[in-house]
Amino acid sequence: MLPLWFVENSNADEFWTEERCYITELMNTPASPETSLAIARVEAGVTTQLHHLDGICERYVIRKGSGIIEIDGERQTMQAGDQAIIQPGAAQRITNTGPGELEFYCLCTPRFRPETYVNLEE
Repeated sequence: MLPLWFVENSNADEFWTEERCYITELMNTPASPETSLAIARVEAGVTTQLHHLDGICERYVIRKGSGIIEIDGERQTMQAGDQAIIQPGAAQRITNTGPGELEFYCLCTPRFRPETYVNLEE
């Protein structure tokens, strides 16, 4: 029997989202409702969907590439190593302004759940 604290590797595949980016969920389980961790990948020239998350604080840590993040109408250039803290309910999107892919970690507290995602473009 496995210990309660152990979460087996789910071998999560990258998937396309309506947000106009690819997501790989590294950690998102009811066993750890406090947090989730994913990698987002945005292709060159793409801007993600304007949205907000209900009740979830999201943090981006840029791994690769560069872009412009917009949070509640305020824009900031970002590059590898930069971080953004996005408060619950804040309108957000990011644009890949570089020649290659933009990749970043998405750390959510509490963990991301699809029903918390609100599309602000509709």
